[in-house]
Amino acid sequence: MRFVIIGAGRVGLRTARVLHEEGNEVTLIEQDPTKADRAREQGYDVIEGDGSREAVLEEAGVGDADAVGALSGDLNVNFAACLIGDHHDCRTVLRIDEDYREGIYRKYAGEVDEIVYPERLGAIGAKNAMLGGDIRAIADIAQHLQVVELTITPEAPTAGYTISELQLPADATVLAFGKRDAPVEIPSPDESIEPGDRLIVLADFDVLDDVRQILVGDNSRAAAQAGGV
Repeated sequence: MRFVIIGAGRVGLRTARVLHEEGNEVTLIEQDPTKADRAREQGYDVIEGDGSREAVLEEAGVGDADAVGALSGDLNVNFAACLIGDHHDCRTVLRIDEDYREGIYRKYAGEVDEIVYPERLGAIGAKNAMLGGDIRAIADIAQHLQVVELTITPEAPTAGYTISELQLPADATVLAFGKRDAPVEIPSPDESIEPGDRLIVLADFDVLDDVRQILVGDNSRAAAQAGGV
């Protein structure tokens, strides 16, 4: 596949590296000469210029690209690049710089296929390292929604229950279930919940503590250490 990435900074360059290592064709657009030279030294095809200008995007091959990743640190440049990419029938990915902007862009930017906030994704990794134990954050869906993976412990009140018997708060939903050391799958209502099993749950932040107590138990390391997910 072919990708055009706007921004050869930390986020853009790392994304380009992953795509390139998987055998994809990647062209970077970067306005800063120093960053552009650094990307070239690493073997990437780089167009030096303003990623919000259609002529620059066309030079980078947007007309033949499968997707445009607008990953620079300039939100205005990113948004303009996505509009141009959409015009050329590309999948568009918009990097935002602050959480509160996400709702605005989801409401008014129908041309954008995906919105990413790398700083928030990085925070999830740090949060997991701090939590340890039996709960792992997978994704922040919005400012108030999170997907978490919880490992059932012997202390869990619901150990031995079936999926159909599980009673979570109203603002929490089981998305997937996996037996110990087995892949996660769509849960069956009759599946029994045993220590070591994993549940993937979508929950509002306000009920995460309740979910944790139900599925992990008060005596777990996660419950003891996680003052807030």
